[in-house]
Amino acid sequence: MIVVHHLNDSRSQRVLWLLEELGLPYEIKRYQRNAQTRLAPPELTAVHPLGKSPVITDDGQTIIESGAIVDYLIRRHGGGRLQPAPHTHEYDAYQQWLHYAEGSAMLPLMLKLYVSRLGDAGAPLFPRIESEIANHLGYVNQSLQGRDWLVGNNLTGADIQMSFVGEVAGSRGNRENFSHIQAWVERFQARPAYRRAIERGGPYAHAR
Repeated sequence: MIVVHHLNDSRSQRVLWLLEELGLPYEIKRYQRNAQTRLAPPELTAVHPLGKSPVITDDGQTIIESGAIVDYLIRRHGGGRLQPAPHTHEYDAYQQWLHYAEGSAMLPLMLKLYVSRLGDAGAPLFPRIESEIANHLGYVNQSLQGRDWLVGNNLTGADIQMSFVGEVAGSRGNRENFSHIQAWVERFQARPAYRRAIERGGPYAHAR
């Protein structure tokens, strides 16, 4: 049985969504953020030394990192679903999105969150951070122009991996000027599998 070690309001929500899209049985083990620090509880270190979420356990393995988890679940349990054929150029683009989400796109969004906590001391950094956010969201927005999904004509793991970027951009107030991202987020959040994942995962601040 696949076990998702699920932290509230976190990247692990997209893992639940992926499992629902694949129709796989899974168990949720829940962890709650500290209300003051918003950090994961120390109990997660018993699952993996880094104490981060998402993390899954399956077939005697513990797997961390969203992109690796998405890739693992689709390769091992997808039966060819939710990814392009490996010999195609679309598969290369798919892999790029899997890495881009956390390797580049999330960094300025997370910097905005952390620097905002510094108050006036962080003000000099905001123009550069906002510029980087606009640069990355502009790239994603352009990539979605004239299409429903990031790769090919159907939902893939690339959309699921990138979903957190689009959602956080909304909660950080940066999505309103990017109409193709906005439409894409509304499109995937309306999917029945997405809604089932919210029902199972519990309250999720980025589902708007």
